[in-house]
Amino acid sequence: MGTSSWHFPGWAGLVWDGDYGESKLSKEGLQAYSRHPLLRTVSLDRAFYRPLSVSHYAGYAAQVPEGFRFVVKAPALVADAQVRAENGRGMAPNPAFLDPELAVREFIEPALEGLGSKVGALVFQISPLPHHLLARLPEVIERIGVMLAALPPLRPTAPDGVVGIEVRDAGFLSAANAPLLARMLREARATNPTTYCLGLHAKMPPIEDQLPLLRALWPGPLVCRWNLHRRHGAYGYETAKQTYEPFNQMVDPDPETRAALARVIAGTTGAGQPAYVTINNKAEGSAPLSVVALAQAMLPGFEH
Repeated sequence: MGTSSWHFPGWAGLVWDGDYGESKLSKEGLQAYSRHPLLRTVSLDRAFYRPLSVSHYAGYAAQVPEGFRFVVKAPALVADAQVRAENGRGMAPNPAFLDPELAVREFIEPALEGLGSKVGALVFQISPLPHHLLARLPEVIERIGVMLAALPPLRPTAPDGVVGIEVRDAGFLSAANAPLLARMLREARATNPTTYCLGLHAKMPPIEDQLPLLRALWPGPLVCRWNLHRRHGAYGYETAKQTYEPFNQMVDPDPETRAALARVIAGTTGAGQPAYVTINNKAEGSAPLSVVALAQAMLPGFEH
């Protein structure tokens, strides 16, 4: 379990022992973060906005202990069907979308070389698709499968490494498309442990409605990114940020989602499969407190 990034001065007393300003967080934050007994992973979301180099990854790996594992987002260069403006609006089609060669060169190989055995989950978050691709989801699913088949095996370098596919369009989970997605992900396991990544936010259905796809892939690893409380809606990240800063307390507890997630984690790890769960501050108000509450929910006999 872990959080999305660690650059939050408001975590003083929760993660930081003392005052950690922005400068200190940049230099020492990850090392301090990794000393927290429950924070055993972190999501490198910045990799989505620009591909990271081997030296970037190696620098992160050098700051954490051997048992720590990273969750890394694939660059938008290959995971977004559109080239976007700074405000997120799509400007033009992305000709490199799902390009297998670029996925390997700009994401998989640098992450493996830089992080080594500390690779946890490598996540392709397929950004919201334009309308013409939403009408052709079976073709998109097939293209994702072609890309996954081209990836090199993770296991020789990263024994705990898994590949996750996260989607941002509910159409992938329709009665027509979910079986195609499940079959493609099962076929991808010929190369790497591969799974559907639970994306918990208002752009997608609640966790209960996403679990049938995981059951279709059972047994397999769990990757979950809990990003945003549903009360804020699909485009409510900025509202959540303003509501929850400085991210030092639970503002909108969501025990139902936590309980469901705890059951999935218990079932996954009980079957001997790895589980990677990262939580954003915008899920309940404070990601470290959400991690603690999730750990409590997994304790035998714990009652909500």
